[in-house]
Order: sequence, then C-alpha cells, then structure tokens
Amino acid sequence: MSGIGGEQTHFWQASELGGVELLHARYIEQRFAPHVHEGYVFTVIESGAQRFRHRGSDHLAEQGSMVLINPDELHTGSKAHEEGWRYRGFYPDLQRVTEVLEELDISTGGLPTFADSVLHDPEVTNRFLALHRLLEQGATALEQQMAWREAVLLLFQRYARIGTPRAAGHEPQAVTLARELLASRLAEPPSLEELAAAVGLSPFHFARVFRRATGLPPHSWLKQRRLEQARALLREGCAPLSVAMQLGFADQSHLSRQFKQAYGVAPGEYRSACARSFKTH
Repeated sequence: MSGIGGEQTHFWQASELGGVELLHARYIEQRFAPHVHEGYVFTVIESGAQRFRHRGSDHLAEQGSMVLINPDELHTGSKAHEEGWRYRGFYPDLQRVTEVLEELDISTGGLPTFADSVLHDPEVTNRFLALHRLLEQGATALEQQMAWREAVLLLFQRYARIGTPRAAGHEPQAVTLARELLASRLAEPPSLEELAAAVGLSPFHFARVFRRATGLPPHSWLKQRRLEQARALLREGCAPLSVAMQLGFADQSHLSRQFKQAYGVAPGEYRSACARSFKTH
C-alpha cells in the first residue's frame, strides 16, 4: 500500500472479475467531496469509523459495517474517528453485477437498488471482507470468480429485493466432464467461465449444480484433488518443493499450509515417515 502521513491506499482492478475496481485504504484527513459512481459501491469498514452524507441524510459507518451506494447516487465521505478509518471497497459497474443475476435467471424488475445506506449484517460483511482479501492475495481465477458470485447473490437477495434463483437441478454429465477437466489441469486450473463453457451451462448455474452433486464448489474440489495427488507424490519420495511446482501451489509454504490443515503434518514430515516405513518393510 502506498501512503503519506499515515494514510495508505492500494487500488487495483480484478482482471479475473472483468475489471472490478478495488480499493484497500486507510484515511485520516481525507474528505471526499460530493460525487457519484456510474456503478455500485460496496465498502467494508475494517477499523475506525466513516461519516458520509447520502440521500439528504448524514450516516455513520462503524467498524464491521458495510456502506452501500447505488449507481449515480451523490455521496460524501470523511472520518468519524480521530484515527480515521480503514476500509475495503468494491466498485463494480452495472454489467459485472447484472451478469451474475442473469446467470441464474433471476428477475430483477429493472435496476436492483438498496434501501439501506449502512448495513449491519455480520454474515454479509464477513463474506465481502473475505472476498476482498482473497482478491488481494491473488487466488486462482476459479476461486475468485466463485467467491464473487456467491457474495453478490447473498447481498442482493437479502437487501435488493430480487427474485429467487432457479433450482440447481441435476446435470450428471456436466459434473462428470467438469471433474475430468479439473483433474487433468491441477497445475493450471480453468476459470469458472471456462469450465461452464466446456459443459454448456452458465457459470453460476454450473457452480451450483457442481456443488449439489459433489458437496463442494469447484475450487474446493480442485483443492482436495491437489492434496490427494500431493500425498501420492510425497509417498513416492518427491521433494515438497517439486510437488508444489508440479501441482500448481503458489510456493512450498502454500503447499505446507494446506497440507497440514488437511492432514495434521507437514509435507516433509509425511515424506520422511513414508520413506522410513518403506525401508522397514
């Protein structure tokens, strides 16, 4: 994050989400003049508090709350705490939001809008907070695209008065094909859009069909297959670094964290134990 005088900003675009603009910032003396955005604004207050004027009224957004601004709505922004406020913001254009809803054939009856300026809903807030951190860390396209869709659907279903998504249904051939494709590309997994196109379904509908059939979203199913393959390679004597590189983990520490979370031991310890067992027998 870049910053001056204690204020810090990190602005970027999520290429895997079609260019959704993202901001992670800490402001102390920053005062936003009245302005509008062409798309939506969703922000999560991580610490401190923000005061802003919206729809002719003053609002206070404290730590753990979300600010919701509809397209083309005039608003301001300034600190409501002497140490300022830290927040994570999403600035998606209309298309990035409506395409998620269209994938599930959800009726919106026009532009979906929010009645609340400040939202106090821990489940929704934590979902967007986790999503923003995921995007900042550069997770796989598959995981980013799935988390984005689930967060948007949860927020809009609860607070924007949209229709109910169609049932996931059963698509056994699509699920089988998707599993084969994921298993064949552990190191370089396809995006959610690629998977959906390969099986002939819309991305979000496919993801829900896949979860219904397997009990896991596609990126979690992929993670399990990677870990299973990692165990097999470690048993054969492959070094953890080599295993991480072969299976598409970000680095050896990434493999180690996930492996220990799943199996309770580090990859190197597992490999050594298997080698000792082999010598014994």
